[in-house]
Amino acid sequence: MEGVQNIPPNADKGRMMKAKARNGHFKKYFQFHEGGFALNFLRVLFCFVFILILFSLFTFRLSLFSIQPTLPFLYAYEWKQAIEKRTWSFPKDHGSHPEYRTEWWYFTGNLKDETNKRYGYQLTFFRQGIEHPVTKDVKPTSNGNPWSVRDIYLGHFAVVDVEKKHFWYIDRTSRKGPGLAHADTKTMDVHILNWSARMDNNTIFLYARHKDMEINLELIPKKPVVLHGKNGLSKKGPANGQSSYYYSFTDIKTSGTLKTPSNINTIRVKGTSWFDHEFGSNQLTSEQVGWDWFSIHLSDGRDVMVYIIRRKDGMIEAASSGTLIEKNGSSRHLEMTDIKLDVLERWKSPKTIGLYPAKWRMKVPSSNIDITIYPSVANQELITASSTGVTYWEGAVEGQGLSNGKPVSIVGYVELTGYADSLEGLF
Repeated sequence: MEGVQNIPPNADKGRMMKAKARNGHFKKYFQFHEGGFALNFLRVLFCFVFILILFSLFTFRLSLFSIQPTLPFLYAYEWKQAIEKRTWSFPKDHGSHPEYRTEWWYFTGNLKDETNKRYGYQLTFFRQGIEHPVTKDVKPTSNGNPWSVRDIYLGHFAVVDVEKKHFWYIDRTSRKGPGLAHADTKTMDVHILNWSARMDNNTIFLYARHKDMEINLELIPKKPVVLHGKNGLSKKGPANGQSSYYYSFTDIKTSGTLKTPSNINTIRVKGTSWFDHEFGSNQLTSEQVGWDWFSIHLSDGRDVMVYIIRRKDGMIEAASSGTLIEKNGSSRHLEMTDIKLDVLERWKSPKTIGLYPAKWRMKVPSSNIDITIYPSVANQELITASSTGVTYWEGAVEGQGLSNGKPVSIVGYVELTGYADSLEGLF
């Protein structure tokens, strides 16, 4: 019959005998004079302490942007350093370089819609190495395991509506894994979830979407690759290896679509983008608090990149430098002595109380450049607690001035770090 269980004879008697046996076992187990409870308590305590030590070591190792520990039992060998001049090979060098600890693919752009309303965007992919690469003596624990934490991938995505003075951003973090994050080593093909940058022949395809923010862009470089520093070896300080390998596409024809939270419909846009690719293992020291980075397009076809590294003592790092790119694609390295940069105004963040430069006069006398630069929108500050943990200002800028004695207008992007919190050797 349904609902009636078939219970065997003497079932109650059997249950009583089993319960009695269990009670006797537990009584013996917890008797101190027989050593049962005390011995097993020590075993549990030992296991707990051992697990705690392993967890501490693991979380210590996963401090993404901290200075790597030098204890020999934790790290048997070092990451590869940017020291010697590099023999570049494209398109391979557009891809990932996992033998170096830190790497980023950085896209920014100044765009207009069909009615000449202005927008800007930033899409950045970071790769931070967690486990050292393979050497002839050491094999990585992640070998063959798609879920192992060999690298951490981080991303920043921002859009600015210049006319409406609105700025939106989002940041995210992922590990490598099926459908999560990846960076190819043979060409530019990097993604974090549904954010991606992929190069096919001479065209770069960018896509990123988060809720009502979206870009879907095609980028075609108009000038050849620009190698910064000395053949792409960009010094960041006086120490050996305190450098990165750094190149750019500085003038990129851009077209596609964009969406913002303040627009219901997809907007067709076109304009100019800038792409930076940089990788290294030991760029900043604890004496360096941040940098000011400029990517500027002049209306006469010239482009200027400048980075200024600031020290704790208020001085500018002597290794700070720049690059001038002419309309025909030729380029020239600029030493710090070639550049004069004056801060004319400042802006205070209402969220972080960080005090940022907000207007500059930049002179490059040897190239007959004298321009004034200012933000298109004051508040373009990113607080990236979900990824790098760095608070910084990165935004669209504009301005005007003189180039070779003739009036020019400018657009571009500026990045300001270390004003709300110090970087102090994080990269």
